Amino acid sequence: MRKYLLDLVERTGATYAVAFLGLLLADGFDLTSIGALKAAAVAALPAALTVLKSAVGTLVGDPSTAALLPRSRQ
Repeated sequence: MRKYLLDLVERTGATYAVAFLGLLLADGFDLTSIGALKAAAVAALPAALTVLKSAVGTLVGDPSTAALLPRSRQ
């Protein structure tokens, strides 16, 4: 379970960071503007979808990771 949670946190954080930085760059990279606050809020949506995808990944794939990869055959 610890491996899964670390995987989930890493994937969610990376998704949020990439979405937020992409929106900031598209808006002009002014951290003091209302646009930056909007970008922070909008970037949370892909991160939330990453959490949902990871939850499905435990049902479809290997339950010890957040990936949709097939279960390992050992």
